[in-house]
Amino acid sequence: MKKVVGYTNAWSVAPGDTLEVKVSTYGPAHYHADLVRVICGDDDPDHGIFREEEIAAPFASEYPGRTQKTAAGSYASIAASPRLDALESFTVQTWVFPTTPCKGKQGLIAHWDAGSECGFALIIDDNGAAALHVGDAGKSTTVSCERPIAERRWHLISASYDATTGAIDVYQEFLGPPVEADSSAVAHGKGAYRAATGPLLMAALPATSTGSGRSIPHHNFNGKLDRPLLTGCVLSHSEIGALAWDAMAREREPTLVAAWDFSRDIGSRRVIDTGFNGLHGTTVNLPSRGVKGFNWSGNEQNWQHAPQEYGAIHFHDDDHYDAGWETDFSYTVPDDLESGVYAVRLRADDDESYSTFFVRPPRGTTTSKLAFLASTVTYMAYANYQWHLHEYFAEVTDLSWTPVDADDVFLYQHPEIGLSTYDHHWDGSGVRYASRLRPVLNMAPKTDLGGYNLNLDTLVLGWLEARGIDCDVITDEDLHHEGSALLERYRAVVTGAHPEYFTTPMWDGLRNYIARGGRLAYLGGNGFIWRCAMSDEMPGVIELRRAEDGIRYRDEEPGEYYHEFTGEYGGLWRRLGMAPQALVGVGTVAVGFDASGVYQRTSASFDSRVAFIFDGIGEDEIIGDFGYLGGGASGGEIDAADPMLGTPPHTLVVASSTGHSENTWLVPDETGFHHSAMDGAQNPRVKADMTFFETPGGGAVFSTGSIAWSASLPHNGYDNNVAVVSENVLRRFLDPKPFTVPR
Repeated sequence: MKKVVGYTNAWSVAPGDTLEVKVSTYGPAHYHADLVRVICGDDDPDHGIFREEEIAAPFASEYPGRTQKTAAGSYASIAASPRLDALESFTVQTWVFPTTPCKGKQGLIAHWDAGSECGFALIIDDNGAAALHVGDAGKSTTVSCERPIAERRWHLISASYDATTGAIDVYQEFLGPPVEADSSAVAHGKGAYRAATGPLLMAALPATSTGSGRSIPHHNFNGKLDRPLLTGCVLSHSEIGALAWDAMAREREPTLVAAWDFSRDIGSRRVIDTGFNGLHGTTVNLPSRGVKGFNWSGNEQNWQHAPQEYGAIHFHDDDHYDAGWETDFSYTVPDDLESGVYAVRLRADDDESYSTFFVRPPRGTTTSKLAFLASTVTYMAYANYQWHLHEYFAEVTDLSWTPVDADDVFLYQHPEIGLSTYDHHWDGSGVRYASRLRPVLNMAPKTDLGGYNLNLDTLVLGWLEARGIDCDVITDEDLHHEGSALLERYRAVVTGAHPEYFTTPMWDGLRNYIARGGRLAYLGGNGFIWRCAMSDEMPGVIELRRAEDGIRYRDEEPGEYYHEFTGEYGGLWRRLGMAPQALVGVGTVAVGFDASGVYQRTSASFDSRVAFIFDGIGEDEIIGDFGYLGGGASGGEIDAADPMLGTPPHTLVVASSTGHSENTWLVPDETGFHHSAMDGAQNPRVKADMTFFETPGGGAVFSTGSIAWSASLPHNGYDNNVAVVSENVLRRFLDPKPFTVPR
């Protein structure tokens, strides 16, 4: 069982930067921290290749253990205001699209102090009905409509309190399809109310202050809210309805306290009050914005073109951005620490965890001619991946039993740590955001190679170390921020096994590097496939909207294909007219997780342009009939050339794979409809292509098109033909002699 986990405030650091380390223990009174350099993280005893080096660090020591709270669940917070404190009579209302109305009490709009039992809370109660809870210093009353509201249907929910009579009215009005049962209801009662102090929350109820530790809001709401509104008077039923449809409520209602418009500042944390008092706020824990509102017509798919139809926010009780843990200790990266992959190794009793980070050279400099581009954005997409634990057909898809290790058990026991972009929220909607500001258990050495995460990439790093090929380690998050200037300091760049997710700045930066004479060795598969987005305002998180088709573990909501962070259309780069074939020569064609295939040289491999690749390789030699993933070098997710999708005409397909199983299938984007000959045993299109092409600036691109390639590198003590081909390519790429595009 996990007894200690931690995370750092940054994944990429340079000498002089200070890393903050945050740790939580679960039982032990103490833990020990060390610094290690991760050389090869595969600790399978049968492989015998695990290597880490303990590095002296000032923080290496014993520390007292403590359990730190994690604040999961999204909500909006409006700062405390005299306008709220002075409320007497009021009406509160909002459009509501509940996704789990029967999960129990959920806060909608609350200005409530549980300690003094003062204030109001518009809620969904334990029966799934709209209700208003009011209190006056210990005297509290709840008036409920007592009829459950319909799941995933819009309702206008409102409530009013009359300070002169104590009268309370609550309305829930159904706005679903006319062919469905109407779940509208109304309730009346009486109660006593005294205004609370403190912030007003939406989609959660304020925490009860304990006076110690962090107070985290609770009773989080699952679903959408749109056009929440508060007035300082009792409105009639007809006035409530009129205001609900009015995007300019301030012009209709002089007693308006606040009218929040979620269509403003989409992509930010800001919540804008369009009323007279400027009761603006912020969202917490990344609820989803740029989502369809109660008035979405279907005529527009882009929230930027019709923002008033995208005035909702979708909240989840398991949304996550920043765990918010306190720092246990800090580490200023010394000037002489060489670039590489490092980790804070945490040990408590019989448990061990790693908080991994990447040390780049001093900014603006290099210490090698070769850069390893770590796929940190992809690591984020897979962060704390749990699909295999929740998907009914996971074992059919993965073609293996689902192993459950201590990390899986920990994530199951601590759902507040958050999900990956492969998972579903508790309400069934897909997860769009993944953060590194929390423990990420699968971005570490000693994790499953089949997770296609950092540990698989350490097989490339371990091979480079074994062969004495120096490299700097930089990250694609660095590339996102610094563009091609980061890469152009290097003569060559090598990727890991699975650089799947790319932002537009990353794509542009890599393409510019290649176009201007850079040399890229893509030693992976399923690379450069999905467009994702990052936010300057909220660093350390990615947004992913899987529009249209492609191999995916969840569907995107129709009408919500545009990222909120950037406004860009999401989905496959291929569907944007920018297929990976146009970047690296190959793109994903098939997926299969049992047996891997092998490469056979093509006639093009005997072209003098690529003689350097096959130096030491026999003319008929099978390449990669070994490996730790499926027993071959071509497997997992595989890529092929396709001139129709942009493979440069002068590209040489120097080897292609064979021997794929009946469980390796064409990806959906490669076929118009299902048929009985889509698998690797029957369909000749199920193959990986090894490609090479030169660029006008004297550069070149080499691609293997297989995730399993990296898992073949360590075979036989790194003495094998996969390693030979890879080293031949890198040695030539590091040679300053320019390549020439053939005429």
